[in-house]
Amino acid sequence: MSIYVGNLSYEVTKEDLTTVFEEYGTVSRVSLPSDRETGRPRGFGFVEMGSEDEETKAIESLDGAEWMGRELKVNKARPRENSKGGGGSRRFESSPSNY
Repeated sequence: MSIYVGNLSYEVTKEDLTTVFEEYGTVSRVSLPSDRETGRPRGFGFVEMGSEDEETKAIESLDGAEWMGRELKVNKARPRENSKGGGGSRRFESSPSNY
């Protein structure tokens, strides 16, 4: 399982997040997604810890905490939804075969 960390400062590094979460247990992985087009951080990240107890302790302690001038949003990460693109409705051509 993974922890979602939102409302991060764009200045945060993987090392910064690791240091904060290590106070609650073993950090096994940190991910800070960046925008594909600009390469800039997206303002959120994911942290994986050694056990579910460590994750729960970190979430309870850090959700709503102020860090680097921002109020953190910390919770269990939800599985990524499979989406096929930009949303909106699909249009079908009018042809006799559609009726």
